[in-house]
Amino acid sequence: MQKNIKRQHNAEFKTTVVLALLKQEETINQICSKYGIHPTQARRWKEQALANLKSSFEGNNITKQLQTKDSLIDELYRQLGQLKVELDWLKKKMGLTS
Repeated sequence: MQKNIKRQHNAEFKTTVVLALLKQEETINQICSKYGIHPTQARRWKEQALANLKSSFEGNNITKQLQTKDSLIDELYRQLGQLKVELDWLKKKMGLTS
């Protein structure tokens, strides 16, 4: 009996397969046979590569998202600090701190 072993392929291997698929010099079955992978897996890698390719040209969008995230984090830290100061002040006024 042969066990089904889940193989993990590195990014270089996936890139090689996807480039071969994009060149369309061979059929998908020929490429998959050559690299020893299933056609469904090859299609998934190709779809993922094309989706990432599109987003790589939208670099400004990612930069804006990171800037928005950083400004939100800064604002939340500022609010947290302000609330801590107010809590400490209230504890002092109520005589709860020594």
